[in-house]
Order: sequence, then C-alpha cells, then structure tokens
Amino acid sequence: MGAAFGAVAGVGAVASLYAMKRSWDPLPSVKAAGFTTLDMSAYKENELITEKWRGKPIFVLKQSADMVELAKKSGKDIQRLIKVGDAYYMVCLGLCTHLGCIPGYDPSSKSFLCACHGGMYDSTGMVTKAPPPRGLDIPPFKVDGNKLVLGEKGPEFTAMKENGVTL
Repeated sequence: MGAAFGAVAGVGAVASLYAMKRSWDPLPSVKAAGFTTLDMSAYKENELITEKWRGKPIFVLKQSADMVELAKKSGKDIQRLIKVGDAYYMVCLGLCTHLGCIPGYDPSSKSFLCACHGGMYDSTGMVTKAPPPRGLDIPPFKVDGNKLVLGEKGPEFTAMKENGVTL
C-alpha cells in the first residue's frame, strides 16, 4: 500500500512540476510577436513603407543610387544602411529619438521631418537638424538571403552596435 501511494504521489509531483513549467513559458503568440520577417525584394526605391514589429512602426526605405552615393560621401551614413543582395536599405524604428513622435517622410527632399519640434533626419536616419539627440534607432536584425528578420541579432547588427552606429 505504501509503495502504491508513493508511486501516485511521485506521478502527481511530476505532473505538477510540468504544469508549473508550462505556465512560466511565454505563450506561442508572444514568441511569434518577437520576430518579423521582411521580404526585401518587395520594396521600391525612395518609397517609405511602414511595417510593424512588437507593436512599433518600422520604417523601410530602399535607397536609390544617388542616395547611396550621398551616404558613401559622408562615410558614417553608409554604415547605417543594411545591404541585402545588391541593394541598400534604411531600416529604423519609426519613432523620433527626441520625444517619440512619428516623423513624416518627404520623397522630394529625401528627408524625414518630425513635426513636434522640427527635428530632421536624412534618408539614412541620421539627424540633420536638432533637437533629436541621435539618429533613428535600428532594431535588431539578421540578413537571411533576400529576407530581413527583425528581432534576431545577426552579425551585421552586432557590427553596427560595436561601431556605435546604433544602441
């Protein structure tokens, strides 16, 4: 009788521990919300597309040849661009680094304007007019062929972070 009771108690303890562990794990929907995969072949030059990642706006801007040349001349701006295949992209959180407003993009001047306090960014997301303290933040990413996986830290993002290009 004692052995049977011990066996039942052991099975009950294991089942309780399993249930507790499952309650501590994040839900599948929460895990899925952490990553967003973007097919970079779908974007057009100088056309801003706003995607969503973890509830935040993500700006994706495919750079035209003249935008890339301008970024190469400045030296630091080219480091902010993400190269996928033969094309360069600006991928940033769409929130002003001053107060968190959402800047608007003007394709004719190839710049962003934050209407709250007049802050401006160029086509790579670098500040061209204060008050923003730094360029638009770049989310963690990993280049996977012709796709960009947001939320996963790849070698390209790690290099940007080590060089001080993003936080």
